[in-house]
Amino acid sequence: MYMDDVDDRNDLVQEMTYQLWKSYQRFEGNSQFSTWMYRVCLNTALTFFKKENKKLKTDEIREDFDRLDEIDSFEKENQLNHFYKAVQKLNPVEKALIFLFLEGKSHKEIGEDLGISEGNARVKLNRTKDKLQQIIKENGYEF
Repeated sequence: MYMDDVDDRNDLVQEMTYQLWKSYQRFEGNSQFSTWMYRVCLNTALTFFKKENKKLKTDEIREDFDRLDEIDSFEKENQLNHFYKAVQKLNPVEKALIFLFLEGKSHKEIGEDLGISEGNARVKLNRTKDKLQQIIKENGYEF
């Protein structure tokens, strides 16, 4: 879900595995092991996104696309860039909420993953969506 390109997905999986291995000694057991693993992987993915966004800006659009595809692709990329820039302004819990939501997790699953109640997950997610929308508007872009 995090990467479109197969090579990028493989790189991300490798980076997640490395980060899990590297940070295992810091696992304190305050949460379920699976929750800790998920958080490490999520944070790794967010960091990877930052690197990818920088890389995307330096890539040139190939000229052999037809005009319609080029415009459509550019608009989607523009929307994603605005979205990711806005997400970077959220705190880590809000980022996790958004990405868990984008993965199609239910409020109950989000709550379990983050160690909060289902109702609290629902409220925090709605507030985070509103905050994200506000950040996007403040930056002069609306979807």
